[in-house]
Amino acid sequence: MTKRKQELIKDIQNLLNTYEGVSQTSINPALLEFMDEETLIMIIDSLLDQKEDSKEVDTKWLEQFKTK
Repeated sequence: MTKRKQELIKDIQNLLNTYEGVSQTSINPALLEFMDEETLIMIIDSLLDQKEDSKEVDTKWLEQFKTK
């Protein structure tokens, strides 16, 4: 496995571990080894999109508590 793929897999694991209230995730690199770099990058993009979407929902929810 290339160093770049190892870094991408580590990035995926780190992104998964940024969710509050979720136990630490550890990915066996062998499970993602068969994927090419493009696929791993797509997974990272998808995780980032999910995080952004959840922030938007949280922001909208918090807006209701603003004093007018």
